[in-house]
Amino acid sequence: MSGYLNIILRLTIWLLLTSDLSPENIAIGIVISLILPRNHRSIPHSGGSTNGTLRDWLRVFGKIVMAIPIAYIEAIEMIFRPHQAEDIEIERVPPNRSSGLVFLDIFLITFTPKTIVRKYDRDGGYEVHRVKRRRNL
Repeated sequence: MSGYLNIILRLTIWLLLTSDLSPENIAIGIVISLILPRNHRSIPHSGGSTNGTLRDWLRVFGKIVMAIPIAYIEAIEMIFRPHQAEDIEIERVPPNRSSGLVFLDIFLITFTPKTIVRKYDRDGGYEVHRVKRRRNL
């Protein structure tokens, strides 16, 4: 099952990069997603499966769908109310994460305008830079 999800993830990335939904481009994307090498190694901190469960994949895809309107709201908010404070936080990587799920986690964090992953630590954390509104005291 995760093999199909891996192909879908690769095809989706291809389509996002090319911005072309023509049948020829989709066929090229499918071929590329099939011939790219697969990573069969586990992430050192995961201590388990390299594939992730279907529930984990669905949860991340649900978060990505929810992040789309949040990204628009944050962008509009930053235009009308500038954010001048910032900080760096460490977010823990959920246990038993496959490399595909780690990629989607980083994509999800970086997708919204107020956050970006600065560094991924294989021992269990994402270093996340956040832009915030300065609070008046």
